[in-house]
Amino acid sequence: MLRARLGDDLVLSGADTERYCRDWHGDITTGAVAVIRPRSAADVSAAVKAIGDLGLSIVPQGGNTGLVLGATPDDPEGQVVISLERMTAIRRLDVDDFSAVVEAGIVLSEFKDKVEAAGLYFPLALGAQGSCRIGGNVSTNAGGINVLRYGMTRELVLGLEVVLPDGSIFDGLSTLRKDNRGIDLKQLFIGAEGTLGIVTAVSVKLMPPAEQVATALLGLNALSDAIALYRRARRDCCDLMSAFEFMPPVAFTLAREAMPDLVMPMPGDYPAYVLMEISGSGLVDIEDLMHRFLEGVMEDGLVLDGVAAGSRAQARNLWLFREGMNEGQAKRGPHLRTDVSVPLSKLADFVQQAEEAVTLALPDCLCVSYGHVGDGNVHLNVLPPAGLSRSESDSLIYQAKGLINAVLARFGGSISAEHGIGRLKKSDFASGLPETQARLLGAVKRAIDPKIIMNPGCQLNFAEDS
Repeated sequence: MLRARLGDDLVLSGADTERYCRDWHGDITTGAVAVIRPRSAADVSAAVKAIGDLGLSIVPQGGNTGLVLGATPDDPEGQVVISLERMTAIRRLDVDDFSAVVEAGIVLSEFKDKVEAAGLYFPLALGAQGSCRIGGNVSTNAGGINVLRYGMTRELVLGLEVVLPDGSIFDGLSTLRKDNRGIDLKQLFIGAEGTLGIVTAVSVKLMPPAEQVATALLGLNALSDAIALYRRARRDCCDLMSAFEFMPPVAFTLAREAMPDLVMPMPGDYPAYVLMEISGSGLVDIEDLMHRFLEGVMEDGLVLDGVAAGSRAQARNLWLFREGMNEGQAKRGPHLRTDVSVPLSKLADFVQQAEEAVTLALPDCLCVSYGHVGDGNVHLNVLPPAGLSRSESDSLIYQAKGLINAVLARFGGSISAEHGIGRLKKSDFASGLPETQARLLGAVKRAIDPKIIMNPGCQLNFAEDS
């Protein structure tokens, strides 16, 4: 029926759907009735109407790089995946307006490269930027390493084009910086993970390129010193600071397990590390600023040791340790990946108490805490020991999650700082959701998607709430 309505070119079935029905890390493999790959917003609209007429539901998908199963179907007999991977056009790139209008399926790194070729900069930067797509970034309100300076994806979006659950198209692709005409409807779809509609195009802010970048890896005596160092850097470097990441010493071990050729730039036995970057253009001397800052904090004993990159290649090598750490964890098998946030002033205490709780209850597990100091986002991951069965690992992961969430609740934190809710965190989200907020979310869902066909089972089980 879908082929008859949409044509063979748009519809995949059988074995051709397998890669769309597997999560990013390969931990989960499911199935779908079909996968539809539209070439335009009109194609998406036709697909949504056809799927609705058949009584099926829809799972929108971009690069399928999410970590909470938001784009992974979970009903092989009742769901159709709509992949935006063919919609990759840059509809407009306006240098004078510092804006672009781009289709949802373009890969983030490809878009950034094309913007750079035009003499501008798009600041969203993620570990998965070579695979993730703009529409998915918007739908999950992606964060990344530049949130400190440029904000979450939400802050970069000027307008959206969205296909709604009835197949109609919301055209809000404005590039206006200031538009105060009532409720800002695009905000409903940013971070909604495809539960209200399918983002098909985005208008975004662009920035002047960072012509100067200074990167340094610093060894510290404790995570609490990283908080003090951030406070100092925020004062001395102001808004020129674009990244401030903390890592434990085990990060270097994990990174080299994934990338054996990585060369250690400094001793790997300090209790805590910070990877810091400042950037700018024009008349500001970024290298001198970094040099003076590091000179001051080392004289004061806040930093024990450090290395500053002398070239872009050296800076890239430093960042590979941060990126390779994630790959190293994946190589060790199934593990708990958390994405929590707490008030910045409480970050060090939270990490200490959460790690102590896990270590006391699960002494054979390895805690790996790292993240974005400047926005209070911590990835406190827990790796079960090697040699366990999948069920044994899953049991430890479940226990660790409960321990961490209990500490998180005491600190008034969030279970999702940047990854979203998806299907993986749905029960935890629902259990901590205040009644008024749940009622409002349900009302919005039922108003826009009364038949509950858009990504059911993601975020909240709206079908049961309706």
